[in-house]
Amino acid sequence: MDTPPSEPIRNRVEESGLIALDLDHLTPRADVRVLDLSQYLEQGLILREKPFRQAISELSATDWAEKTVALHCASDAIVPDWAWMLATSKLIALGAEVFIGDLAHTQEQLLLRAIDALDLSPFEGGRLVIKGCSAGTTSESLARIIQRLQPVAQSIFYGEPCSTVPVYKRPRKEG
Repeated sequence: MDTPPSEPIRNRVEESGLIALDLDHLTPRADVRVLDLSQYLEQGLILREKPFRQAISELSATDWAEKTVALHCASDAIVPDWAWMLATSKLIALGAEVFIGDLAHTQEQLLLRAIDALDLSPFEGGRLVIKGCSAGTTSESLARIIQRLQPVAQSIFYGEPCSTVPVYKRPRKEG
């Protein structure tokens, strides 16, 4: 029995001209360390200036140089403003970059910075898909990428190239 010639398998997603953008690929691979100010609280409530200054002065460049630091307080204690400033000042002097917030907030800030620095020229007039399976995305990062891309894109979708939700389509020019 003769078998009919089969047609080659086509990749319709590739043929569609969609440009997939995975926000996880934008996130810098920074070495993020956490510094929790709650470890310096007396009785979990009070931050005394002299012992705090002493503890902060003992931080070493070996541990903090060229690191991204998530500086936060895991307890509900009220941390005085000067403590944030003092810790930040010391960490910067040791060669660290400091973000105020926990690890997740710091990673979000790094992603937002990467979105703000994104070269938009490859996306001009494009049909874009913001990948839906990105682990590090937040509502803030998704909103920020739309703000950046909408002025240059022809259309923007969310999801996976094989199953998307339309988010934006540039209106046709009249006339």
